[in-house]
Amino acid sequence: MKTLVFAVAGYNLAETGRMIEIARAARKYFSVIFASYGGQFEQMIEDEGFHLERMEPRLTQEKLARLRVVLSGETLNIVGYLSAKELVPRVQNEIRFFRKVNPAAVLTGWCLSVTISTRAAGVPFVNVLHSTSVREYYEAGLQSWPDRSNFAFVRWLFRNDEERMCRWVSKMILKMAAPARAYNTVGSKYGLSKFKSFIDLIEGDHTLLADIPEWIGFPEVRPSLHYIGPLPTRIDRPIPDEVTAMPRDRPIVYFAMGSSGKPELVAEILAGFRGKPYRVIAPVKSHIEQMTVDVPENVVVTGFLPAHKVNPMADISVIHGGQNTVMNACLSGTPIVGIGMHPEQQANLDACVRKGFAVRLNKKRASASDVLAAVDRLLRDEDAKTAVETFRLQLAEWDGPENAARFLKEHYS
Repeated sequence: MKTLVFAVAGYNLAETGRMIEIARAARKYFSVIFASYGGQFEQMIEDEGFHLERMEPRLTQEKLARLRVVLSGETLNIVGYLSAKELVPRVQNEIRFFRKVNPAAVLTGWCLSVTISTRAAGVPFVNVLHSTSVREYYEAGLQSWPDRSNFAFVRWLFRNDEERMCRWVSKMILKMAAPARAYNTVGSKYGLSKFKSFIDLIEGDHTLLADIPEWIGFPEVRPSLHYIGPLPTRIDRPIPDEVTAMPRDRPIVYFAMGSSGKPELVAEILAGFRGKPYRVIAPVKSHIEQMTVDVPENVVVTGFLPAHKVNPMADISVIHGGQNTVMNACLSGTPIVGIGMHPEQQANLDACVRKGFAVRLNKKRASASDVLAAVDRLLRDEDAKTAVETFRLQLAEWDGPENAARFLKEHYS
């Protein structure tokens, strides 16, 4: 069997879960090796019986804390995961690793040093993204202005014209070379051509889109882009008794913020659920474990939950807008209240808003009362329920892991 390398950001649950889903389906055709520099979700890989190559240099606790801040959109440069200094040893070690295992292809989502090492080593590079992260999305002018810099004077400059703001920021994303500067610096040492933008950097020889054509509705896409369908993480973990025993006498809200929730906002929203006429399942323990939070009696706070099993219990999803979380909500048939932590999550939520089953709140301005008002609105919105059910049925026709495995077999076995 030929070998596939899955290079993952082991500190990101969604990323790790997506890659495990593909690897499960692909291991009947390939020998599978995972590679990661650290993170709390590496254990999930080994629990699935995959070999994990622990790459050096390992991420320190300080760096992991910094990555969490970046994931939460709290930095000006939201793609500033690695500096040129950090890239140099990673790229060198990855090239040595690829020469040792001779992979047929390397897959990643957000292990960004791989964007340089694969090209330098001449190894096929396949990225797993979604329709809101490729050139076509920005060419269509669909990216909304980042919430964290949505200031009054900016809106004044654009005469409060949302469409004009979207077109401008979309165009800038495709033109800005600065986010790719560190990668260009290191890539030049290996004779790589300069990347014009961060989008240019992350698109692989082939890019697998973990969604379906109906989500965004591009008129067409390039031959290097391939729709495979959603890749919801299906980690088989037990559901706590307090969740399975939750009474169904009221509507249920599923409140999940993935790996990128802002702790203060999470705590405020939890407190806001007090006294509301619904029950809440909230797998947000990791976000508030360093805080003192008085959890309302109608809320159950837990650690990691198998979202594909728990989300369908709910009537409404309150989420951060990560791709996996969005697709799990859609596959569960639950309208969405979303607070994007950074522009990519905004884009995912905007796509759902355009389809008629979501409300997106501004991260900078959203309060618990805004979230609760949106929940109340969607609980009464029959059109939103119909729209999300229509999309759920469309998604259900796609088997993302099997489609990805089939693509890999056809191209690299």
